[in-house]
Amino acid sequence: QVQLVESGGGSVQAGGSLRLSCAASGVTYRWYCMSWFRQAPGEEREGVAGIDSHGSTTYADSVKGRFTISQDNAKHTLYLQMNSLKPEDTAMYYCAAKDRTGACLNPRLYNRWGQGTQVSVSS
Repeated sequence: QVQLVESGGGSVQAGGSLRLSCAASGVTYRWYCMSWFRQAPGEEREGVAGIDSHGSTTYADSVKGRFTISQDNAKHTLYLQMNSLKPEDTAMYYCAAKDRTGACLNPRLYNRWGQGTQVSVSS
């Protein structure tokens, strides 16, 4: 059974950095996309950054230039380096994987989700 486990969340001040990790276990084939999503209270889940099976990356406009997604295929681990954090980045961050085609940042296409890790940024 595939499991995705996030770690690395926490509380930081604005301008600070965090690095999220997502360890995948039970993976028997390569995903079409692995991505990071976030959801703030009362808000819809939104795509933050994704990486497809060719290594191409995509980012939400709100995080371009500040966040970097990467993966270590040997370790089956996905990362999200978050720099210059802002209070509006506060949310629960989820790692997800999908085995179907379509936009990497569309949450409706994902069939594997982690439990989430909280990121809180204070001003």
